[in-house]
Amino acid sequence: MAEKEKILELLRDYESRNVVFAEPDGSWPIVWEKAKGVVVQDADGKKYLDLTAAFGVAAAGHANAAVVKAGQKQMGQLLHAMGDVHPHARKAELARELSRVTFERWGKKTGKTIFCNSGFEAVEAALKTALLATGRHGVVAFAGGYHGLGYGTLNVTHRDFFRRPFHPQLRDFGNFASFPKKRSDLATVEFQIRNFFRRGRIGAILVEPLQARGGINVPPPEFLPLLRKLCDEFGALLITDEIYTGFGRTGKWFACEHFGVAPDLVCVGKALTGGFPLSACVGRADVMNAWPQSHGEAMHTSTFLGHPVGCAIALAQIAEIERLDLPAAAAGLGKFLMEQLSPFQDLKSKFQISARGLGLLAGIELILPDGKPATAETFAIIKEMLRRGYILLPEGEHGNVISFTPPLVITKAQLQKAVGELKKVLTVGGQSQ
Repeated sequence: MAEKEKILELLRDYESRNVVFAEPDGSWPIVWEKAKGVVVQDADGKKYLDLTAAFGVAAAGHANAAVVKAGQKQMGQLLHAMGDVHPHARKAELARELSRVTFERWGKKTGKTIFCNSGFEAVEAALKTALLATGRHGVVAFAGGYHGLGYGTLNVTHRDFFRRPFHPQLRDFGNFASFPKKRSDLATVEFQIRNFFRRGRIGAILVEPLQARGGINVPPPEFLPLLRKLCDEFGALLITDEIYTGFGRTGKWFACEHFGVAPDLVCVGKALTGGFPLSACVGRADVMNAWPQSHGEAMHTSTFLGHPVGCAIALAQIAEIERLDLPAAAAGLGKFLMEQLSPFQDLKSKFQISARGLGLLAGIELILPDGKPATAETFAIIKEMLRRGYILLPEGEHGNVISFTPPLVITKAQLQKAVGELKKVLTVGGQSQ
């Protein structure tokens, strides 16, 4: 039995069956063995070009040498601490760095941080902060939005697939407005949000500046300024979920910078460390001071809060993003990628194809001639690309958007080769399926 089959058999026997999907013919998934830069090697020795950065995490490349070295050094010195009781130096240093790269860069004086372990926890920390700061529990979120699967974030994650089974246990404090994809949508969105403010106790608007899992949806440039205006008018907080879009992914340090808008709270994760479970909610100091002073028992904490290894890795990751100027790299490579993808709309394929994106957060949507999403066909194309040595993922509610979120250290030549291969698969697949 091949190594891959042994590992998948163990998972079938001992992991919840809801987690890993495996095709009976062995075409999906692969089992990762190691990764470096933009290349992944599976358990059977085959190498792949990673066009996902492992969900956008490996911004500075898989196993970036400086990041790995920082983690190893910290593990040898202090593997674990007591985050909310007896702190350690790296946590303090990272809190200062997160203030520097967010609110201080945006001209908003100091930012303060709540450290978490995963992205959804950062969003839930932001939701708690908004309630404490405004006294209002309601939140405006958006159709297609994905903010995680904890019970707090399920209230503001839009997709019914995730919400329906657990709806009886949800508080339902989320109010969903449309996510605009063109300027003509903005009036409707503003009308919806104003109605939410008039009808309920809305304390915050929560938004992804660009939707990633929602289908690589890029709003018109007036969208975030509109949200900022509405929050200021109604005394609510603007929360940007930059877990996917942060740390250079879109060609700026944070996607909100494309629109000239500073939020009140920003949620970060994924590329923050490049591969260690650590996230953060960073807010304006005056907003974060809505939390009471600790007198020995923290209201929001966890065993691994501000983990020393994670903090050391994040400090090194931020330094690498700056040293390599990865936001600028993503801007240039993103423009090149869109130039490569845009002509796909003219391919001789049975699909209607459209490309969109910003920086190295891009995707192509596949629609069937009858106007329906090409869900099954998109997955078949992604599996064929995997067979050819390229790792891609489907996004969107219907799984019909092929997304590109590669490590920001990828080269033009690697992108061009991947796009060329996808063009071959789309052309053949579009004609034969």
